[in-house]
Formats: sequence, structure tokens, C-alpha cells
Amino acid sequence: MKVKTNLARKYPRFIYQSYSLKYSKDKLTVFFAFKIEPNIVFKPKIVFSNLSKHFKKIDIAVLNNLAFHLGMAEIPTYWKATCSPEIVIEAGKLEREEINFWKDLLIHGLGEFYYVNKIDFTKKNFIKITNTVSSSLPQSIYGKKLTNRTLVPVGGGKDSIVTLEEIKVKDKNYNCFLLNPTKAALRVVKTAGCKNPIIVERQIDKKLLELNRQGYLNGHTPFSSYLAFLSVTASILYDYKNIALSNEKSANEGNVLFHGKVVNHQYSKSYRFEKLFNEYSRKYLAKHVNYYSYLRPFDELQIAERFSKYPQYFKVFRSCNVGSKKGIWCNNCSKCLFAYTMLSPFLDREELLEIFGEDLLKKPSLKKTMDELLGISGHKPFDCVGTSEEVRKALNMTSYKTKLV
Repeated sequence: MKVKTNLARKYPRFIYQSYSLKYSKDKLTVFFAFKIEPNIVFKPKIVFSNLSKHFKKIDIAVLNNLAFHLGMAEIPTYWKATCSPEIVIEAGKLEREEINFWKDLLIHGLGEFYYVNKIDFTKKNFIKITNTVSSSLPQSIYGKKLTNRTLVPVGGGKDSIVTLEEIKVKDKNYNCFLLNPTKAALRVVKTAGCKNPIIVERQIDKKLLELNRQGYLNGHTPFSSYLAFLSVTASILYDYKNIALSNEKSANEGNVLFHGKVVNHQYSKSYRFEKLFNEYSRKYLAKHVNYYSYLRPFDELQIAERFSKYPQYFKVFRSCNVGSKKGIWCNNCSKCLFAYTMLSPFLDREELLEIFGEDLLKKPSLKKTMDELLGISGHKPFDCVGTSEEVRKALNMTSYKTKLV
């Protein structure tokens, strides 16, 4: 069955109906209810386990505010199925400034989704967010000081490994933070010696996957924006002041122009989002959480050089989205090729072959992908890859190194 693109007319309203919390022993589960009128309902949930005594000191109003915002962060995942022109918030109250933040995220964070699905997101009144809650009560943000220690979100790639290893030197009370961890992420945490990582389980409503199979709209959403709200929530639940992300300088660069706007696959890893989110978080979530990207000052080659100093991770890390769940390198995607290229100036060919299993710079089927990475043809791949300048520099450095051998 192929659903046509008149979905916005057929499904005019997306409603964030409610959230609820359930606490048992040391586990907190947050349930959400979304509805696309007239007849599509989603009920995802998220589970925080191994909560400490600190959790019991948090006011229920603060927990409700955090849960409400986690539901807001879930909206892009489900709203994108129909792109309903009106989003109705029934679960809580939003100020005008907050509504502006969420509209901005839906425009900039889903640029790739609009591009792939040929949706003109620049039309007037493309998205309208309305709030049915009229309460004048202020939102209960967390205003207390948190313990000065650091959470490091770990995804299993080289970037978070560099952050993790360098943070370990500065903060002995650091901890790893994982969401639905892949095999690679678990291996990285074990290799790092992080004995009690914070692991959160997010369950997406399977109905969304069924809609995808039926031909409803599907595509990239700003996952790192979800991670931002989730990590701030975790920092409060588990008592950590600092959240050290691993978003580098090149995440600021877009991929392609569409309807006169820059589309950036990595928008929610960009400094623009980081700045806007920090302002939002300190005003509406928690006054004293320090959310920042440790790698922001560095380019991809600097990060790759740093990573090359940690050979204990060579066999366990994975920077491949396609193969991450299986714990493999697919060796056919732009991310695999980019990782290989960035590491090639700093590792011996034998080390690269041991990691990847083959020489990706000599793989004919990847020529088109390399041309895109170099900016020779097409556009920058829709993946977490660096700039064409970084790719050219890496290849020049590798070529020079090869001539010296």
C-alpha cells in the first residue's frame, strides 16, 4: 500500500495528549500519549533504572516538568508521519518563547526529512503550535545545585571515546550515559572501565513502524535534540552537574540548499542548537546543568589524531549507523568511508585493515561516495561526516605519509 502525500489534509491535527509517571523500587517509567486525528494513537515510553537516593529528594512538580518536556522532544518522531499542520499541546503549558523554540526545531531539525520527501517547509503557517492549557502556574524547573561531576553520552564511535578518555583525566567521578546501547557502545564502556553506566531504555510505539511500512512519511529526525532533553533529565535524576557531548566543529556545516534554506543533517549537533537549547534548559528545565560539547573546538582530523592514541578501542568502536546494531562495519556507507579516511593519516595500513577488514580508499564501489565527501559531485552525504576540506586534507596527509614509507 502506498500512501499519497495529501496526508496533511487528511490528518489536520497532531495532539500531545498526556504523560504519566510510574515509580517502582529504583525504576521510573514515563508513558506518553499522542494522537493524530482522527484515528492514529501512539503510546511510547521511556525507562530510567537504578535510581539513587537523590531521586527521592526531587519535587514531583519538577519530575512532571521534565516528563512533559521529554514528550515534547518525542513529537518530531511521530508528527513526521503525517506532517499535520497543527500541533496541539494538551499535556502541559508552554509560554510563547517555548513555542517559538519548538517551531524553530521542527523547521531546522527536520530539514533533511523535508528535502527527501520534497516538502516545502518554508510556506507560511507550515506549522502551527497551539496550547490548550490555560493555567497561569509557572513551570517547576530544578533550581538546586547538582554534584560537580560529569555525564558522558556514549554512542560507540570514536568521538565519544576521545571525550570519555579526556574527561576521565579531569573528573574521577565521571559516568557514562547510554540510550538503548548498541553492542559497540557497551564494549566501549567496558573498555573504558566504566563499571556502573547509566542506561536508559526508550521504547518507540511499533505502530509508527507499521505506518512506515504502509507508506506514510518517514525520514531523519533530530535525534541529538531528543538526547539533549534526555541527558538533562538524567543529570537531575542521577545528580550530575555536567553533560559532556562529543559534537565537533564540522557539525555546523550544512549539506544542501532547499527552498533557499540550508539543510543540515547534523543540525541538533550544531553550535546553534547547543546555544538555543542551553538558553531553553536554564530557563525551563534546570538552572545549573552545564550542557556542552567537549569536542566543539576541534576539527575531525584533530579528533582522529587524538583517537589514534587509544589502541585499546580499535577493535571495539563502531562509527557505522548501518552496522551499529550488529556491531560491524558495513564498509559501504559514507560514515565508514569517512572514518577510514580520517584515521588513515594516523594509523598504519595494517591497523586500518584490522579495524575495517578492507582498504576502503581502494574500493571502486565507494568512488561516488568519496566524490560527494570531497565536494566534487552531488552534495555532502546525509550522515555525520565532516567537511570536504577535512577529507581533502586527510587524503593529502595519507598520500604524503605513503610516499615516505
